[in-house]
Amino acid sequence: MTTKPGKPLPHLTPTGTCRCGCTKKVGAGSFFAPGHDKVAEAALPAAEYGSSVAQLLHAHGYGPDHSVSARVVSEGAGRKCPSCACVGAPASIANHTKRDHAPTSTEQV
Repeated sequence: MTTKPGKPLPHLTPTGTCRCGCTKKVGAGSFFAPGHDKVAEAALPAAEYGSSVAQLLHAHGYGPDHSVSARVVSEGAGRKCPSCACVGAPASIANHTKRDHAPTSTEQV
């Protein structure tokens, strides 16, 4: 289970209604109507932080001296690329490594 500093996140149960607030009915096991998770993901920082990711990070105690990326890696929710500073989900890092760090045709494997 992912945790916030000092407390576990609550278990959420789908209710049959989209969690973005649009009131659309959704299928069993779904939290959002198609695409509405991305709408809500963009709306929250707009509503709470003036659409500024820097303000969002600051409000949660992250910044140049406290890396949110390092926390994601330390909690096992993400991985760091072995060749650069990129951080992401394991599958994203695997794709990134193949795409951005694969030997070129002039390099020998």
